[in-house]
Amino acid sequence: MDEVTVVVAHSERATLRVGDVFLKVDPDQARIDAEVEAMSLAPVPTPKVLWRKPPVLAIAALPGTTLGRLGGPSTGSSAAWAAAGAAIRKLHDAPLPPRPGRAGRGIVALAAELDAECELLVTNGLLPADLVTRNRRVAQAALRPWTPAFTHGDLQIAHVFVDSDEVTGIVDWSEAGQGDALYDVATFTLGHEDRLDDVLAGYGTDIDLDVIRAWWSLRSLLAVRWLLEHGFDPFAPGCEVDVLRSRM
Repeated sequence: MDEVTVVVAHSERATLRVGDVFLKVDPDQARIDAEVEAMSLAPVPTPKVLWRKPPVLAIAALPGTTLGRLGGPSTGSSAAWAAAGAAIRKLHDAPLPPRPGRAGRGIVALAAELDAECELLVTNGLLPADLVTRNRRVAQAALRPWTPAFTHGDLQIAHVFVDSDEVTGIVDWSEAGQGDALYDVATFTLGHEDRLDDVLAGYGTDIDLDVIRAWWSLRSLLAVRWLLEHGFDPFAPGCEVDVLRSRM
């Protein structure tokens, strides 16, 4: 009998693996609907949907392995990272999906959320004031007009599978939709800045590196408190707090 492996779990949702099947348990049916819709529209490899029975979505496992994880060593060749960059660019160049995604939050709303979060980080003693202030300043570059693209919205390196230097699939599309393309590029390279050049070799170099760095700071600032409240450790080596410290 296949063992049940918990891939990730917190109070909002959980993902389990049973043999070659992933079971995503999510009580938010709209989020599951958005994920299935995004996978059907994306011009890149995605896992096969096996069945849906709310609140569970069953998808097939993908061949290959990921290029690493946040807080761990990066793996794979430069060619594999470039292939991932090319796949991300193909997604961003595709026709827009019908709805905004996580990467599509408006500038005003995002700035207000960031300011409130920075205040809480300092007030609650979670991070030093100078660290927050410096990264809030860096993050400002991300708060600019952008052309909507088809974005994944949570493009962590753990969500991209590669085999023989080819992308075999991208998973976890629940945050997908119209958004800022550079949010995806920054999320994919978060904590692995040394791989950015490889990614851009496939993606293309017509991007603003200051905006990528800004998204590294912005995403990390917004994530720290949520991660702590949901049982994760943003202070682990190579994770969000180290990303923030690298901007000092």
